[in-house]
Amino acid sequence: MASQILSSVTNRHVADKHQDLEPNIKDVHDPKYRISTDYGVRQNNTDDWLRVATEDKTGPSLLEDHAAREKIQRFDHERIPERIVHARGAGAFGHFKLFESASDVTSAGVLTDTSRTTPVFVRFSTVQGSRGSADTVRDVRGFAVKFYTQEGNWDIVGNNIPVFFIQDSIKFPDFVHAVKPEPHNEVPMAQSAHNNFWDFVYLHSEATHMYQWTMSDRSIPRSYRMMQGFGVNTFTLINEKGERHFVKFIFTPELGVHSFVWDEALKLAGQDPDFHRKDLAEAIDNGAPPKWKFGIQVIPESKEDDFEFDILDATKVWPEELVPIRYIGELELNRNVDEYFTQTEQVAFCTGHVVPGIGFSDDPLLQGRNFSYNDTQLSRLGINWQELPINRPLCPFMNHNRDGQSRHTISKGTVNYWPNRFDAVPPAKEEEGGYIDYPEKVSGMKQRMRSKKFREHISQAQLFYNSLSPQEKKHATAAYAFELDHCDDPVVYDRLSQRLADIDLSLAQTVAEMVGGTPPQKAGAQNHGKKAKGLSQVDFVPQEPTIKSRRIAILIADGFDAVAYAAIVAAIKSAGALPFTIGPRRSAIYAAGESKDHGKGVKPDHHLEGMRSTMFDSLFIPGGEQSVSTLRSAGRALHWVREAFGHLKAIGATGEAVAFVRDACELSGVKFSDGDSVVDSYGVVTQVKTQPEKLKEVVKMAKGAANFVDAYFYEISQHKNWARELDGLAEKVAY
Repeated sequence: MASQILSSVTNRHVADKHQDLEPNIKDVHDPKYRISTDYGVRQNNTDDWLRVATEDKTGPSLLEDHAAREKIQRFDHERIPERIVHARGAGAFGHFKLFESASDVTSAGVLTDTSRTTPVFVRFSTVQGSRGSADTVRDVRGFAVKFYTQEGNWDIVGNNIPVFFIQDSIKFPDFVHAVKPEPHNEVPMAQSAHNNFWDFVYLHSEATHMYQWTMSDRSIPRSYRMMQGFGVNTFTLINEKGERHFVKFIFTPELGVHSFVWDEALKLAGQDPDFHRKDLAEAIDNGAPPKWKFGIQVIPESKEDDFEFDILDATKVWPEELVPIRYIGELELNRNVDEYFTQTEQVAFCTGHVVPGIGFSDDPLLQGRNFSYNDTQLSRLGINWQELPINRPLCPFMNHNRDGQSRHTISKGTVNYWPNRFDAVPPAKEEEGGYIDYPEKVSGMKQRMRSKKFREHISQAQLFYNSLSPQEKKHATAAYAFELDHCDDPVVYDRLSQRLADIDLSLAQTVAEMVGGTPPQKAGAQNHGKKAKGLSQVDFVPQEPTIKSRRIAILIADGFDAVAYAAIVAAIKSAGALPFTIGPRRSAIYAAGESKDHGKGVKPDHHLEGMRSTMFDSLFIPGGEQSVSTLRSAGRALHWVREAFGHLKAIGATGEAVAFVRDACELSGVKFSDGDSVVDSYGVVTQVKTQPEKLKEVVKMAKGAANFVDAYFYEISQHKNWARELDGLAEKVAY
């Protein structure tokens, strides 16, 4: 009923957030503008302060120069307090489209009306570091979505990991203090590899499940576009009948869930600390808008207590075997921000922002978040933060709140309270779309405690570790070894080595040996041996192999094979991927037989020293005797090949470049082409003798394909060649 009534006022609902923002946007390139003061007076000179001066002498500057003082004063106050957590972020606009109504469990229009297209703004972020930290650190990633619905703003303030470190929000200050740089020296920045973090999580066994996730590949995502999003907390849905269900929200990327290898992430943090920000913008600008399926896990109120775990515990997942994910919609991001500060930095999310049909549970972490998120915006943005253009709703909104710093709304009328003699701005009835709180029955004793199921902390940590693939377990072991190696207090790394025996004895013993702890001799808890789907990243691959938006580097030098180069560039573009030409210099590179005096050459996108293989998903090298000879003599070109091999990336080579790749890696276990045949060995795809007509643009990616492009693109679509690592080949190459 409420949604029907609200649909009658859609003429007042701005369907496009960009249209709503338009009055606030000024284009610096618009020729009508001239420099003016903030109060509108055009200025003739903003390069020199008004002062007493002659041609021969400079005297004192004058305080009366209001325009100069305004310019400096505005600069002095440009910065606002950064977020305590999630300070470093990137954002984009898009929309949410429902393809299946969830009216059986909720009355929320955004989740029931399949005719709607709901504008959204999404902000991704790291958690630990400051605004100036790097994108690719090992960390949880924020995944916050603001839905500008017809009934008001709905925020899902989530992460790329479905659980959290603590159960009760009262522990949040302690946790954040522990994970942030240590107080005596402000070190380390944006990483958990230090004494205080591991001391804290050991002393809070409820964190055991979460740090299994953070030591997995989930915490070093290849891209914001290739990670899942989770609402983390348990919310509720209420349908038209007044029936309540508990719900978890999930976003699963169209491109699959993929991560860096650790060495790759470490290097990128220094080589390109803005990698994730640039990756998101690049994909949107190049017509590859990222998409996620939107799903819900739903439990009827009557079955709340039917599980071994408490469904209100934020340190627990709802295994898909017990509570299947129901995918009902799609999220797409298709427009980059116009200005970072006013949009990405000033956007503010609150878990308390829900619309009719969506409510809260008694999840103790959520209860505190509902207070904390609104409170933190007050210090960052002021009491009227919800009036900022990026935060304001698209639907009509009005109340009797007044005044405060930076108030934008001009409220016309003679009353500012309720009730009033005019019945002005009355509360909304349920049939008018008024939010009705669910009449939940509550009973119990007022005391500080956690219920019995909340006190079990190991079972799901084992479930997660058991569900990992062999390569993911290998990476988790290495992650623990790295993190604890940076702890210099023996108490910290020794105790954590013992705690890991609660998860897996072999894991604990390996880590203890690596970090100098005491290897445990027996398991701290019996591992139940169970696994669950949806926990390992290998469970999430695209429905069809795709290289869309992948970054492919093509290494050339003077004398390169122009036919192979042109064919692979065309094929890459036709598959929706992005080719980048890399040469010894950024000025023109000339093909074999092309005159430098009369030819145009190819202008590389970058030179070998300006980029690294870490910044690309794959590496292709065409033949050409002179070109390959030049690359052979360049140590950096050799490093490109070896590093790409060590990072498990697909490598393609044709003609004379096949021998170059073979010699660069020097591994007897990898096979290479020696003629017409296409050889795909550990993700290294080679063909010595290529035929131009077979380097086709129309691609049918397949394992073991006879066509070079088909075989090579298939390997790129697999993201990494894990066999190369599991068979010990990657570690034999110095990179």
